[in-house]
Amino acid sequence: MDEAVNTKFDQMFQVQYFAPEKMLDLDEKDLGTEELKHLANWETFPEVEKLYISNNQLTDAAIESLEQVSGNLQYLYLNHNLLGDGAARSLARSEWVKPLKCLMLEANAITAEGAKALANSTHFQNLEELFLDFNPIGPEGVKAIAESPNFPNLKALHLDSTQMGDEGAVALANSKTLTGIERLYLCSNRIGNEGALALSRSENLKTLRVLSIWRNEIRDAGGQAMIASSTFDRLERLYMSLNLMDPPVIQEIRNSALAQRLVTLVMD
Repeated sequence: MDEAVNTKFDQMFQVQYFAPEKMLDLDEKDLGTEELKHLANWETFPEVEKLYISNNQLTDAAIESLEQVSGNLQYLYLNHNLLGDGAARSLARSEWVKPLKCLMLEANAITAEGAKALANSTHFQNLEELFLDFNPIGPEGVKAIAESPNFPNLKALHLDSTQMGDEGAVALANSKTLTGIERLYLCSNRIGNEGALALSRSENLKTLRVLSIWRNEIRDAGGQAMIASSTFDRLERLYMSLNLMDPPVIQEIRNSALAQRLVTLVMD
């Protein structure tokens, strides 16, 4: 790579780096593998704590180019790229992810295999928020996350549109390790009464403060179980529009003791 190209990249990174916040904003810059290889060698990179690099053209090879970097990244936003299971495996192997508090991988092409790689890694002990929305990880991938002992500090888990179905919801309800989750997002997953009943009966989700479960297939019995559940005693915000409950049950939920405790209830 010639000196002119090096200078171009250095200038772009420097312009987009906000030193007081230790934030590098590279969203929507049409970046690919070449640019990330240069980023890995950028002299200021070890100072960056927040890296926004969403809506680019990043592939698995781009993430692999970062495996040997050193740094102090705490917030990494990689949503809306072209990442697959290879990228997930690279992240899982990398030492530099250990300080991460937030990892956003929304809207890529990660499957159950990638989710398993993340779940099996011991490098995410500090992670507090994980976004896997709009990746086809399915119930198998959700189960791997739910059963992993490697996310001891996880507080928020985003799993909208991951094709989990009832099986994935049951795995989350039965998790013995995700016992500190405060915010759980499960929209658009074809979860029905089986999943709603499992969540309502869970002894392991009692720390929940936010539950988003709209656009699923929950019917009357599932909705009624949710308002009767002691699992949701700490819940502050509940989003459950666009399910399949009849109007009388929707009204029952709106009039319930749970609804009166909530700060926010969003129904049809």
